[in-house]
Amino acid sequence: MAMMWLIPLAAAIEAATGLALMISPQIVSNLLLGADLAGAGIAVARIAGAALLSFGLVCWLGRRSADTTPVLVGLLTYNLLVTVYLIYLAFGGETTGVLLGPTIVLHVVFSLFLAYTCFNEQSSRQITK
Repeated sequence: MAMMWLIPLAAAIEAATGLALMISPQIVSNLLLGADLAGAGIAVARIAGAALLSFGLVCWLGRRSADTTPVLVGLLTYNLLVTVYLIYLAFGGETTGVLLGPTIVLHVVFSLFLAYTCFNEQSSRQITK
């Protein structure tokens, strides 16, 4: 694996984000989107936080697996989908928090590194077969 740091770093960031959403969804919402959450939004944010924390844990535990392809594909899919949606929000102009731009950049960079690593591992497997 070329980028040994990639999975643990992504796992830690996603787990930390999930924990932050579970503890204080209002602060995360304000920083990321510049908007308050109300009622069901808080509950949904906490559920999303639990999912992110779980996703981070699975990625962390899978980082040393003999085959990291499922972890990489999961992280790549997540990062691509989040990137697209955050860019949509940014260009929509309705919800923009102080951390929206940096979060988009982070997800774009992770998507590029993950795509490179995924395709690099796949071509390595093709060569050794």
